[in-house]
Amino acid sequence: MILNTELEYKGNLFPSKIVKYEKNLNVLSFTAENGVILEVTVRRDSILRFRYTTTGIFENDFSYAITKYASRGYNHLEVTEDDDNYIITTAKLICNVSKTDLRTSIFDAKDKTLICEDELGFHWEESYEFGGDVVKMSKTAQSGESYYGLGDKPVDNNLKGKRFENWVTDSYAYGRETDPIYKAIPFYTALHHKKAYGIFFDNTFRSFFDFCAERRNITSFWAHGGEMNYYFIYGPDMSEVVANYTDLTGKPHEMPALWTLGYHQCKWSYYPESNVKEITAKFRELQIPCDAIYLDIDYMEGFRCFTWSKEHFPDPKRMVKELADDGFKTIVIIDPGIKIDMDYSVFKEGLDKDYFCKRADGPYMKGKVWPGECYFPDFTNPEVRDWWSNLFKELVEDIGVKGVWNDMNEPAVMDVPGKTFPNDVRHDYDATNVAIEKRTTFTVCKWHVPLTKA
Repeated sequence: MILNTELEYKGNLFPSKIVKYEKNLNVLSFTAENGVILEVTVRRDSILRFRYTTTGIFENDFSYAITKYASRGYNHLEVTEDDDNYIITTAKLICNVSKTDLRTSIFDAKDKTLICEDELGFHWEESYEFGGDVVKMSKTAQSGESYYGLGDKPVDNNLKGKRFENWVTDSYAYGRETDPIYKAIPFYTALHHKKAYGIFFDNTFRSFFDFCAERRNITSFWAHGGEMNYYFIYGPDMSEVVANYTDLTGKPHEMPALWTLGYHQCKWSYYPESNVKEITAKFRELQIPCDAIYLDIDYMEGFRCFTWSKEHFPDPKRMVKELADDGFKTIVIIDPGIKIDMDYSVFKEGLDKDYFCKRADGPYMKGKVWPGECYFPDFTNPEVRDWWSNLFKELVEDIGVKGVWNDMNEPAVMDVPGKTFPNDVRHDYDATNVAIEKRTTFTVCKWHVPLTKA
C-alpha cells in the first residue's frame, strides 16, 4: 500500500571517499564508496579529460565534437599518492585527486602555481521527470581571474559576473544581453596571473555556465542530463589554449577558396532574377568589390528545398553562369523543414525511407516552417546524412551553385512555445543508443546539417 505520494527531493549528491584506483595506460579510474567513478584521461601533457558516472558504469563513449584527427600522446606520465591525494603528473601539469571526495586541483608542473581547483567539484541531482541526473561542477575563482568564450554571446568580452544558457534558439533580431541565441559553444577560457587555461564541456543537453554571478568567487557549469564530461586545456599562453582546443575539436584540413574570404552580399531576399541582376550590376557600376550573392527562400518553389521557382527563376543554370561570368559566386539557402506534400519528391523519398524525426509514441514530428507543415530529417542518422548530401548534386554540379547557407537548423519551428521541437522527439544519434530525446541532441543540431563544399 502506498501511503505517501510526495516526491522525495534528495538535493545535491556528492562522491564519497575513494575505495579503488586503476590505471590502464593513460586512463586513470577512481571509484568512490558510493559508486561514483571519475575517469581521468591524459590526452596530452597539457590536456586532461574528466569524466564522471554516478552509477558505476559509463555509457558508450561517443561525441560529435571531438575529431578523430586530434593530436594525442605525452612526454611524461606519473601517478603517485600521499595521505590525502592521488597525484597525476605530466610534463606540464600536476593534478591532485582528493581521496576524500574526488575533488581536483591542477597546478603548473614547472613552477607549482595553482591553475584551477574544484570548489564543491562534481555533484548531481537525480531527475525524477526525465530520469538520469542533472550533472554539476563548481570551481573556485582565482584572484583576478577573467573568463572569455562561449562563442559570440552579445555581452562584454569578460564574462565574469554573468550567467549563460546553451540551448540553440532562433533569436531573430537579438540584442545585447539576449540569451540563449543561435549558437552554443560550450568552451570558455580563463586567465589569471598571466596563465591561461580552457574548459570544454562536452555535453549536448541544455547547459548553463555561471561565472561568479550567483556566488562571487565561484564559477560553475551544469547540464540537465548526460555526463559530467569536460576537457581541461592548459596554455599557459592563451594562444596555446585556443590552438589545443581547435586541434581537439577539429579544424580545416586545407585553406578555403580565396573568394570565401571576400565581400558577400546577402539579405532577405533578392527575387526575381531581374532584382538579383539589378543588385549585382550596381556593384559593378559603383566598382564595389563583391565575390558572392545570396538567394534566400524566395528562390524556391513554394519554399520547398532543392527546387527553383519557375516564375522568379525560370532558368537558374543560365542565371548562375551569367553571374559567374560577372565575377559573382551564387549561394543559396537550404532549410531542414521538408514540406508535407506527396507530390514533392524529396518529401516522398524521405517518407518512404523513414528518414524523418518521430515523437516518443511513434508519429512523425510535424511542425510549421516557411513551406507550412513539415517533417524534419534526422541528421543524427548517417544514412540520412548521405541521402541529404546527395540532394545537393543538382544544385552544385548541374546548376553551378558554389555554396549553401544553412538556416532554421536549431531546429526552428513556428507558432509553438519555445520555437522548437518538444522534448520527446527521438533521434538516432548515430545508433549509439536507443530513442535519444531531443533534449539530448539539441545542441548538436547546429553542427549536423551537412554543408556543401564549393
